[in-house]
Amino acid sequence: MTCIYTSSEKVTPLNYLCDKNDLDEGKSRGFEVDGVQLLAVRRVGQVYVYQNRCPHRAVPLQWQLDQFLDASASLIQCATHGALFLIESGECIAGPCEGKSLNPIDCGEDAQGIWVNLPERD
Repeated sequence: MTCIYTSSEKVTPLNYLCDKNDLDEGKSRGFEVDGVQLLAVRRVGQVYVYQNRCPHRAVPLQWQLDQFLDASASLIQCATHGALFLIESGECIAGPCEGKSLNPIDCGEDAQGIWVNLPERD
């Protein structure tokens, strides 16, 4: 298992998300890792991962399997009420949760694939 080190010298295991070739440029995909629903988007070569939960109603965002983006593929869109989120920050810029944000998930990419660091659960 690949690990990262935090400032307190604790070892935090990384969770494998997918092969880096399984997330194409300008596309989104949904995942479940250790019971946590996630969405991942690749934009301009960078991978962004968020918890798949709208901050307005705590519902999943996709309208179909792996469909999290608006028609222009430039924003994440909630299928329930149409809220729009910036891919780079998760901030809602239109809709009933405007000003709130999606929960970001730390992620990284290497030759083996895309990895996520899930937050500790209570």
